[in-house]
Amino acid sequence: MTTTATTSTNTTAAGDLRPYESYVYAYPHKTAYRPLRPRPRLREVWAGERSDALSLYLHIPFCEVRCGFCNLFTRVGAPDGLAGAYLDALERQARAVREELDAASAGGVRFATAAFGGGTPTFLEAGELSRLCDIAERDAGADLRAVPLSVEASPATATADRLAVLAERGATRLSLGVQSFVEAEARAAVRPQRRADVEAALGRIRDARFPVLNIDLIYGIDGQTGRSWRQSLEAALAWEPEELYLYPLYVRPLTGLGRRGPAESEAAWDARRLRLYREGRELLLERGYEQVSMRMFRLPGLGGASGGGDEAGAGAGVGDGRVSPGGGGTEYCCQTDGMVGLGCGARSYTSRLHYSFDYAVGTARVRGIVDDYVARPAEDFARAEVGFAVTGDEARRRHLVQSLLQARGMDTAAYRARFGSDASDDFAAELDAFAGRGWLDGSCGPGLLRLSPEGLAHSDAVGPALFSPAVRAAMAAYDPE
Repeated sequence: MTTTATTSTNTTAAGDLRPYESYVYAYPHKTAYRPLRPRPRLREVWAGERSDALSLYLHIPFCEVRCGFCNLFTRVGAPDGLAGAYLDALERQARAVREELDAASAGGVRFATAAFGGGTPTFLEAGELSRLCDIAERDAGADLRAVPLSVEASPATATADRLAVLAERGATRLSLGVQSFVEAEARAAVRPQRRADVEAALGRIRDARFPVLNIDLIYGIDGQTGRSWRQSLEAALAWEPEELYLYPLYVRPLTGLGRRGPAESEAAWDARRLRLYREGRELLLERGYEQVSMRMFRLPGLGGASGGGDEAGAGAGVGDGRVSPGGGGTEYCCQTDGMVGLGCGARSYTSRLHYSFDYAVGTARVRGIVDDYVARPAEDFARAEVGFAVTGDEARRRHLVQSLLQARGMDTAAYRARFGSDASDDFAAELDAFAGRGWLDGSCGPGLLRLSPEGLAHSDAVGPALFSPAVRAAMAAYDPE
């Protein structure tokens, strides 16, 4: 993980905040992680941690094409048997990690949720997907048919045979990355796809009868108008998805769109994205969806069938994809429950340490990390490699960020019970600044801290404003690669 002195784009709560500072799908971001020296054994990392309701995440770092906006940990294609070799390594890792968890836990290990993300898990062929499920069950120890299981897919890879494997193995949620039903917009986002192929994939998904269908859409694409945005929304709603995610477009370094340069001024783009977000939000609320976070909308009454929720885990997610580990929508307790990530793009969470493998976006570096992962012996997976200690002030910040960015807000008594202090005192300056902007819901009682609708619209400014100086400095020193 290379670091260098750069200028941070994050600001404090008191400064000028753009509405789209950064998508906060986890705190801290992996660009704040650093090599752990010495590398601790996982049995030491997990000692004393609760292990009766863990979340399991498996990362598949392959896609058939890399979209222009994508800065996730993924590579295009898997030549020369690489997918099989990757699954071999994933199996070695799963066994090594389970051995470490068993050694750390006196009460046994139980997984309450599971997710496959990436990349594109359905890049794997049907037989490989079946093996992926075997690894999750036999080697990691999850009962996929007994817990919510969320899987990411793309239209091109959502084939009938792959979907049949996932349905038979217990998948409860299938998330399809559509982004736009308008072919010209898909091309502008460097995501070549035909609407007819997207519709056909949705038909196959519905035929497979997953309890929850999620459709991802993106707003802010070059040339997108209110009319074309409504066209995509209506096309998605025609399938009556149980969930919809509305993602603002970001243009990041080392991506296809990042190399093109801006198509309009930042101020104009921010205004257009905010306008499109509000139009999308109002339409979905009118159609009976409830808002769970800035991005996530779902039909009421899904309960434990969902397995989604972006800020609960990312993705949008976990790894660096946008799949949440959370079961039951956002019922997953993101502040305290642990997560075990398997695969070279996955991150793991304990109450004290977040850890993963190295992170990159650039093609050459991602390929190098994948090749290194595939070549590792089993014993190498028994230790954490890069990470960030989440204790003291950082634990408070994470709890506040992960709670406040949910539409339901944060239980202030739960915060006090966990940390022995009040968030209103710990973050007085930041919360005062949010209140001054009208971003806090003043109608809440003293037991709830919640964003107003306008505050929720500015979640991507609220989250970064709560980053600690140490996290900002670490992220600013990260050299994108």
